[in-house]
Amino acid sequence: MHRHLYIWATKPLPSMKKYILACMVIMLATANSFSQSFMHGVGLNVFVATAPGGKAAVNEGITWSPRFNFIEQDNMSVSVGIPVTVGASFSYSADYNSYYGSSSNSSFSVMINAPLLINLNMGAGATKETERRFGYFIGGGFGYHYGTYNLSDAIYYDNGDYVTAKLNTFGPVGNAGVRFAVGRHTHNVEVRLQYMKGLNDSKANIYGAGAAFNF
Repeated sequence: MHRHLYIWATKPLPSMKKYILACMVIMLATANSFSQSFMHGVGLNVFVATAPGGKAAVNEGITWSPRFNFIEQDNMSVSVGIPVTVGASFSYSADYNSYYGSSSNSSFSVMINAPLLINLNMGAGATKETERRFGYFIGGGFGYHYGTYNLSDAIYYDNGDYVTAKLNTFGPVGNAGVRFAVGRHTHNVEVRLQYMKGLNDSKANIYGAGAAFNF
């Protein structure tokens, strides 16, 4: 039987609630003061989380990405949004040690990724009125990530069993992607790449890629 040691940077639920509440307040304030249009989409995202001394963890989930355009022109906009992904975090480890023998372990938990992003949007998907067939976006902000991963050197100090650590971290986020108009230009398909650097003790790197359909 494997034993697990759960490592917490902070208590996840209160931190997550405070972060999401702050993001929603910012978005609502922006919407009331400046927004010219609201746009949103749904899709799938895959994240790979790495940390020093840890095995890579794969995270998959469903994303809802609301955004407000607070600056708009015909084929350009500047937006603030929160593409929230909720799904599962999975990490598998296997190793052999001459003293303990073979050891393997898999970890599975809920995953949440919620960045607050300000993006420059050009072409398709920038506004509801644009007639461009192709578009792109780039921007950044600050994000929150919660998941798990296996410590790579745990076999030396936990009687041969791997130790599971929790990722509960905040950090700067960058993202970029392309959009392709479908139908009568009012909808588009989006492909996004994202990177987040954790600022807490885990020093985690969160790499993301996904696709979405924007209404």
